[in-house]
Amino acid sequence: MIKDITYINQEIVSKSDINTEFYNGNDVYIETYGCQMNVNDSEIVSGILVQHGYRIVDDISKSNIVLLNTCSVRDNAEAKIMHRLAHLKAYRKQNKKLIVGILGCMAERLKGKLIGKQDLVSIVIGPDEYRKVPELIEQAQNGESGIAVKLSKVETYSDIIPLRTEGFSAWVSIMRGCDKFCTYCIVPFTRGNERSKPFPIIINEVIDLQKQGIKEVTLLGQNVNSYVDLVNKADFAKLLDEVAKAVPEMRIRYTTSHPYDMTDELIEVMANHQNICKYIHLPVQSGSERILKLMNRHYTPEYYLERIEKIRFMMPYISLSTDIISGFPTENEEDHQQTLYLMEQVRFDGAYMFNYSPREKTKAYKWTDDVSDETKKRRLNEIIDLQNKISKENNKNEIGRIHEVLVEGASKKNKFQWQGRSDTNKVVIFDNANLKYQAGNIVKCKIKDSTSATLFGDVID
Repeated sequence: MIKDITYINQEIVSKSDINTEFYNGNDVYIETYGCQMNVNDSEIVSGILVQHGYRIVDDISKSNIVLLNTCSVRDNAEAKIMHRLAHLKAYRKQNKKLIVGILGCMAERLKGKLIGKQDLVSIVIGPDEYRKVPELIEQAQNGESGIAVKLSKVETYSDIIPLRTEGFSAWVSIMRGCDKFCTYCIVPFTRGNERSKPFPIIINEVIDLQKQGIKEVTLLGQNVNSYVDLVNKADFAKLLDEVAKAVPEMRIRYTTSHPYDMTDELIEVMANHQNICKYIHLPVQSGSERILKLMNRHYTPEYYLERIEKIRFMMPYISLSTDIISGFPTENEEDHQQTLYLMEQVRFDGAYMFNYSPREKTKAYKWTDDVSDETKKRRLNEIIDLQNKISKENNKNEIGRIHEVLVEGASKKNKFQWQGRSDTNKVVIFDNANLKYQAGNIVKCKIKDSTSATLFGDVID
């Protein structure tokens, strides 16, 4: 499952004003919470709205419509939305006609229960109903609440051009939904079944992005490596191969992979193309075979480690990250120690680490959440401490190596130091006092220092 919840508590999708001859006087402000798929969905919603004469703004005080694109992966994610709604009351006092809508997974999960929340919400729209956003906004402006949460077996928004107005990186959604039904995961219930975007449309979209000056694309899916286009006889390995060939000057990433679908062919395609970034996010969730079986993950720790061995054999300097859940029902100390052991064996460069959170509708929701909060917290802290130690040691080993870095902009701490991201998905800080390098440039950096989270380098010619 795609997620970035630990580090993206609230990401505002900032857009420039879009002038259009069809402008209808309505300014929309969108906030995006959760995963990369939600960021891409906000771009899709923005594209739909602009086609209907709306303007996307990056200042909430200048908007008359506020849309929150939400996440439901854990209780904490939904609690943030409720907290945010309370804050939005101040804007309603300034603008009595303000329209507030909830989009995405939380809308799909709670449906009509969200209407009227905080005396604000009048629009609720699930991930497969974004085409109805303009219609429901118009209804709300006429005093009618609106709900559209029907899941689709075919919707991929293939004909919608996402609104991207800044930056040199772009998300490209290649599939939606999930068929895996992990026992802890709400995604199949909020995003529906797997369906893939047609192969030729993806190729053309990536080519168009290159023409627009985009330097890096990330192919997105809940389980991206289960992509399949039966009409064009393309699986994910073929798609990735053809994308890399179509835009050889562009960096290619993808997320998120499922270990069960990490084929030899896919690994070989990655190794064979220089422009495919040498980074894989491969969620393991647990190092215990018993717990993995309860999670319905379809693989064993031994199989996972065999995949890692194959990946590292083909790409020795690849960077790996993962997801780990602590405190799943019935998890005992031996299960926990097996997770720590697997972490030591793989030595991930990074990890998203969470306590188990029961989600209604999932199979595990019916089970007793029998690991105490105190035990969950202690085990999670041990996982975090170990990962921080491994990340620090891994990054220390980067000293002396040379990485190609896509420049992103000035560092938050020092305007004379800029930052970028290596093809292994690591943040690299380098001196740029004379502003010789600009966002979008690709520079070579020789690493001279590191922390557990960051590399520091010198640009070399």
